[in-house]
Amino acid sequence: MRRLRLAILCCLIIVTFFSDMNISSGRAEEKRSLQDLPASLQPYASPPDELATDFGEFRSSLLNKDGSRIKTAAGWKIHRKDLLGEWHDMLGAWPPLIMNPEVNVLESKQREDFHQHKIRFKWTPAEETTGYLLLPEGKGPFPGVVCVYYEPETGIGLGKEYRDFAYQLTKRGFATLSIGTTEATKAGTYSLYYPSIKDAQVQPLSMLGCAAANAYYVLAQRPEVDAKRIGIVGHSFGGKWAMFASCLFEKFACAVWSDPGIVFEDSRPSINYWEPWYLGYHPKPWRKRGLVTDDNPGRGLYLKLRKEHRNLHELHALMAPRPFLVSGGSEDPLHQWKALNHTIAVNRVLGHKDRVLMTNRPDHSPNEESNAVIYEFFEHVLRP
Repeated sequence: MRRLRLAILCCLIIVTFFSDMNISSGRAEEKRSLQDLPASLQPYASPPDELATDFGEFRSSLLNKDGSRIKTAAGWKIHRKDLLGEWHDMLGAWPPLIMNPEVNVLESKQREDFHQHKIRFKWTPAEETTGYLLLPEGKGPFPGVVCVYYEPETGIGLGKEYRDFAYQLTKRGFATLSIGTTEATKAGTYSLYYPSIKDAQVQPLSMLGCAAANAYYVLAQRPEVDAKRIGIVGHSFGGKWAMFASCLFEKFACAVWSDPGIVFEDSRPSINYWEPWYLGYHPKPWRKRGLVTDDNPGRGLYLKLRKEHRNLHELHALMAPRPFLVSGGSEDPLHQWKALNHTIAVNRVLGHKDRVLMTNRPDHSPNEESNAVIYEFFEHVLRP
């Protein structure tokens, strides 16, 4: 009997010892996480005190359908799979991704201290697009970033000021791929209405995410690029595009969304997810562009999402534990931390901190200061 009691006591001591080790390890991991984030980025990794516990009117991302709360990483893994499936069901299932793309190089030239390749590749099963692949000097492997906007030239420095993300990142040693919707829009059919503009089975904004996922594989197959260190960035329309792509496609290691309007706002004309080219698809003739009103009602999925009290904070949560930065302007002011707090809570369950960042500026347009944080964010997350 004494031997049995002694054995039980020893077991209890061992279990307690290893439990304490796990707790200490978790605390050490949190401490390392804080230390790993550069001091210059730390002010953007947490909301102001008055918003730190404000979750707004959004339904918690940590609640199961039965109302029970998710408290473990294993529980989140199951819930995440279900949540991703729900959104794909609502948005429309993607066609199979093009994991081994054929890339046609149209033009190559040395530009400053990097190589610029104008390329064509299939970004949907039926249609090709033209983009620009920028590669630094050297063998790599380089981290990579897919840059999305209205037209690919802006990303490489041939468009509006402070939107040249691909160019600036390549100058910093990143391999980049800049893509846009120029050709699709000019064609009049807009290829991202899949399979056709008359009968789209995927919401256009989700199909843009699919196109960006295919662009990921174009960049990832390059021998100079580390496929595990590829992010995505976009501004405004491109910010919406980058958000949906990164949330719905988990191979993007991180993301920057520049003032897209990260949640639904029915009173903001620029946060226009209700339009038929975003989440409110319906066959032509299309509704008159502008706010949803009694005289100009919305149609399609967007109305269903609003009626069911769904919002984009659910998509944000799919990023966890991958880091992302909201480069906020007029459409994403400080109060958007209420939505971001939900992803912070998910990361906390997963044992991570400092994975959600936001900067704020008064204007919609990016500027030198906001972009400096974007580049530092990518340097921090994607550098080995």
